[in-house]
Amino acid sequence: MAEEKHHHHLFHHHKEEKPAEEVIYSETAYSGGDDYASGYTETVVAESASDEYEKYKKEEKHHKHKEHLGEMGAVAAGAFALYEKHETKKDPDHAHKHKIEEEIAAAVAVGSGGYAFHEHHEKKDAKNEAEEASGKKHHHHLF
Repeated sequence: MAEEKHHHHLFHHHKEEKPAEEVIYSETAYSGGDDYASGYTETVVAESASDEYEKYKKEEKHHKHKEHLGEMGAVAAGAFALYEKHETKKDPDHAHKHKIEEEIAAAVAVGSGGYAFHEHHEKKDAKNEAEEASGKKHHHHLF
């Protein structure tokens, strides 16, 4: 057959991207009597500054998305807590149940707000790292 066969593999993607790290193997001489010594050494080529910048920008975007999810969770849980507070007054026969659900929802709202706050700081850290990787920001140490 003169046709070329096209093999379809599960894990082979045909993108024109460079790998994040390139590993180069070189053959070396064996040492004395060590039977377990490897004949190859591994050299890792560092990422370029633009690759690091892109990595940190992607990380910043990731934390921004999670921050927004935390904010939405806080709003939703806060709204549910207010609804349960209203139900406590509206349905006095089941007031205790509504009061407990209100307190749980309030605790979830506080936790979700704390998560959003945490992700906000992670996003700021990623932004600062991206600026340092691109050379826009110089970090000065006083001591």
